[in-house]
Amino acid sequence: MNTRVGYALLAGLAAVVVLISAAIFIGIGGGDGRLDTTPHKSRSSAAPASAGNWVGTWSASAAAAEPNTLDGYAGMSIRNVVHTSIGGSSARITLSNLYGTRPLLVTHASLALAAAPSNPGAAMDTMRRLTFANRSSVTIPVGQSALSDPVRLNVPHASDLLISIYSPSPSGPVTYHPYARQTSYLARGNRTEDTTGTAYTEQSPYWRYLTAVDVWSNEAQGSVAVIGDSITDGITSTAGANRRWTDFLADRLRNESGAPRYGVLNQGISGNRILVDGSRYSPNNGPSALTRLDRDVLSRTGVKAVIIEMGVNDILKPPRQTGPDRIVDGMRRLVRQAHARGLRVTGATLMPFGGHRGFTPRLNAVREQVNAEIRAGKVFDEVVDFDRALRDRAHPDRLHPAYDSGDHLHPSDNGYRAMAQALNLNHLRGAVPAAL
Repeated sequence: MNTRVGYALLAGLAAVVVLISAAIFIGIGGGDGRLDTTPHKSRSSAAPASAGNWVGTWSASAAAAEPNTLDGYAGMSIRNVVHTSIGGSSARITLSNLYGTRPLLVTHASLALAAAPSNPGAAMDTMRRLTFANRSSVTIPVGQSALSDPVRLNVPHASDLLISIYSPSPSGPVTYHPYARQTSYLARGNRTEDTTGTAYTEQSPYWRYLTAVDVWSNEAQGSVAVIGDSITDGITSTAGANRRWTDFLADRLRNESGAPRYGVLNQGISGNRILVDGSRYSPNNGPSALTRLDRDVLSRTGVKAVIIEMGVNDILKPPRQTGPDRIVDGMRRLVRQAHARGLRVTGATLMPFGGHRGFTPRLNAVREQVNAEIRAGKVFDEVVDFDRALRDRAHPDRLHPAYDSGDHLHPSDNGYRAMAQALNLNHLRGAVPAAL
């Protein structure tokens, strides 16, 4: 063989090996409109050399276009405060322009640990500039999202992170999650790397543009994604205290002996339904579960199991679904989508709402018929019986007073804790069955 040809072949083979190795490490995702903005070199250089994997530690669903934001937040810094479920040695984020009408230009972004819970100031030596494809700026097309390059940072579990972004130009309606139960912040000018937080004088109850935070972990096996309505969104939980039922679930997964080591991704949207889409401009509905399951759950990083807590809004909200078969069929369609991705599904019974302004005996009968199908094992792989765990035994069409937030529909903090305790953690393990 000619020596030059031999060298050329060897070089070509080496290049192929490098490309394949990089692709395997990166784990490029699809199906969620996400831009793969990060080159192989950047991902490899920022990720730890030790064995591990990318796992979702926090996520929130893009619910709607924020009202009165036709120009976005041009010339302002947005500092989102989020709470991790598990920790890791590096982190990366996802930004979404799902509801924008113009490309979103982000010229600066950063990530840091909060100096104190719900505080806009950064802990010492934790501020990290975020890049996208090794550039400090990224343009996110309408309807798409972008994944940042990883940054090295020791991210503890159950800690507050500050994710700050700055856009200098009008970008159209802001993609947001309105019921965060967490205070975030706004500042004039580019203050993305401000460590003191003093410039962040405006408070906000929303999460804007940010939809996911992943960490590189050598302990966690993956994540469990929970798709739900306002009960999963934690709309009546104590603001800033991280007392949604998914937060209590994350505590159990971290601390209980023998529990699967999973991050928890809360994909609840207040007002959400299985069958009916809401308006893109309504903060109280969001796209239906059937519309958003792939984007919000199945395409998230490291998902190993799915929990579905939905159905009561299909009964209560116009157009009311008074045929239990339609609701159950929608649940089965969600399960089939998850099974196609190899994911096992735990489904929840619908909790009572006696005393709520929307209650009628007829609607309660629909709920009970749906629950009968769920308990019979005809819908989900596994069942968590939230109805039985939280109802008042003396008045089974009502929440127990100790678990009722006061509106007779949403649980209190104690009720959310009881929900998490009701789940059999072993149900989150295992392979998908051949058929239900």
